Amino acid sequence: MSAWVLPDHIADVLPAEARHIEELRRTLLDAARGYGYELLMPPLLEHLESLLTGTGEALDLQTFKLVDQLSGRMLGLRADTTPQAARIDAHLLNRNGVARLCYCGPVLHTRPDRPHATREPLQFGAEIFGHAGLEADLEVQQLALDCVQAAGIAAVTLDMSDARIVRSLLSTVQADTATLAAVHAALAAKDASELASLSKNFAPAVRQGLQAMVGLYGDEKVLVEAEKALKSTPDVREALSNLKWLASHMGQSAAVKMSFDLADSRGYAYYSGARFAMYVQGASDALVRGGRYDGVGAVFAHSQERKRPAVGFSLDLKELVAVTPRRPLRAAIRAPWAEDAALARAIAALRKQGETVVCVLPGHSQQIDEFHCDRQLLAVSGQWQVQPL
Repeated sequence: MSAWVLPDHIADVLPAEARHIEELRRTLLDAARGYGYELLMPPLLEHLESLLTGTGEALDLQTFKLVDQLSGRMLGLRADTTPQAARIDAHLLNRNGVARLCYCGPVLHTRPDRPHATREPLQFGAEIFGHAGLEADLEVQQLALDCVQAAGIAAVTLDMSDARIVRSLLSTVQADTATLAAVHAALAAKDASELASLSKNFAPAVRQGLQAMVGLYGDEKVLVEAEKALKSTPDVREALSNLKWLASHMGQSAAVKMSFDLADSRGYAYYSGARFAMYVQGASDALVRGGRYDGVGAVFAHSQERKRPAVGFSLDLKELVAVTPRRPLRAAIRAPWAEDAALARAIAALRKQGETVVCVLPGHSQQIDEFHCDRQLLAVSGQWQVQPL
């Protein structure tokens, strides 16, 4: 095999796309800062138990593992930055009030999560720690929407669910982990026949509830149907009430189409409350995923009181770039190369003003113009001046 061939689902990012990604990275970080989020830069690798604590089997399978040559301990290359943000909030910042944190950096996956996906996403995310109320859920959804719109996407479908609904339905079921995982997968796939087979030994009320869940997707009417079809428990009532409240606020934007899929329990071992996904035209799957995951940093806390509520979202900037319009490239200035002090001063002054000045090296006048120069620096009457090309 040639030395330059990269591993499957790993790719170089070339200049034009890299420029677009970097512009979007800055835009999203500025949006988060506008809400008061502080930037984190966690390490790419950590001790394995730190990365995987409380995250469930799915993240374990997605995590590259290696041995630390210094300590002999197992290390992991992060597959998700949220556990790191939770560790920093609980163990390093150790604040009593609200902490708003954001990050943007690469994560690595052992396998692509869907066909044609990269195994090296560039993950942007934002998290609120320390507030259990719906106000934090709403802020996170509003920030996610602002980020998507700031990238140039006008229309978004916001799909919502709540982990407590399925959890409440299955709370009395005595089944092994594999069976419960299969039930969740069948619910997500809307596979009524598989659900019937898996739940044949469950209590009648549970079987009926699971079958009802298969059809509980669509617009706001789904929430009314759920109140009638599902056994009323405190968790279910609160979950449906919360979804109504969030939808009443997020649905006010003309750019947002609301939908609900109460059977979608992906991340059931991770999420603790309302969860959401944002879909946009051109993307094969959800562009943004997020929700509430209270207690995610509990293992890092110094005491029981530090089991902080948490809510947040993340997206892959590489996927975002693929569905957003390219921003126009700011044209540059072409300059000759010469040992001329006046020319050097003129170039330095232009760059200080924010201009891009590309010096044409000797013998390369026909080089590719990556910056689309529309002006040139010329000597006019002994003075270096910018002239149209």
